[in-house]
Amino acid sequence: MDLLGFALAVLLIELTPGPNMAWLAGLAATEGRRSGLAAVAGVALGLLANGLLAALGLAALLQAAPQYWIWLRVGGAVMMLWLAITTWRSAGEAPAVRAPANSAWRALGTGTVINLLNPKAYIFFVVVAPQFMDDATLTLGAAMILSVVSAAIATAIHLAIVIAGASAHAWLLDPARLKPVKRGFALVMLAIAVSFLVADL
Repeated sequence: MDLLGFALAVLLIELTPGPNMAWLAGLAATEGRRSGLAAVAGVALGLLANGLLAALGLAALLQAAPQYWIWLRVGGAVMMLWLAITTWRSAGEAPAVRAPANSAWRALGTGTVINLLNPKAYIFFVVVAPQFMDDATLTLGAAMILSVVSAAIATAIHLAIVIAGASAHAWLLDPARLKPVKRGFALVMLAIAVSFLVADL
C-alpha cells in the first residue's frame, strides 16, 4: 500500500469543509471543549467503523444497489435535520458555564452516528482507497490499516477545530450573543442536510 499517498489524499479530503467541520466547530463554541472533545472521539469511532463495514462488503453493496445508497443519504439528512431543529429550539435557553454531564455522551454518540450515515465516507473506500493498494480488493486487514490512518489524520484536524471553536465559548456565555450564533449553527446543519439530498437529484 502507498500509505504516504493515501495519507496526503486523506489530508486534502479532510481539509474540505463538510458535516464534521461545521458540527464540531459549532458544538465546541456553544457547549464547550468537553463536548467538543467527546464529539471528536465519536467521529473517530465512526470513521474506524466505516472502514470495517466497507471491508465487510457494505461499500460494494451501496455501489451495486443504488436504493440502499439513497436510504443512507436520507438517513444522514434526517440526522442533520434533527440536530438543526434541536439547536434552533435551544437557542433561546440561558447559556451554561459548563455543559450538562450527559452532553459529552450525547456528543460522542452523535459524532459516531453522523459518520456512519455520511455517504462521503463510503465513497472514499469505494473510489479513493483502492488507488493506493497493489490489489484493488479491499481486505479486512487493509481496510483497518487505512481506517486507522484516516481516523488519525481526521482526529488531528478535528482537535484543532474544537480547540479553536471552544475559545469562543466564554464569549458566547452572553445570551445576546449565543442566540444568533446557535441559530446560525442550526441553519448550517440544515444546509448540510439539504446537500445530502440534492446530490441525489
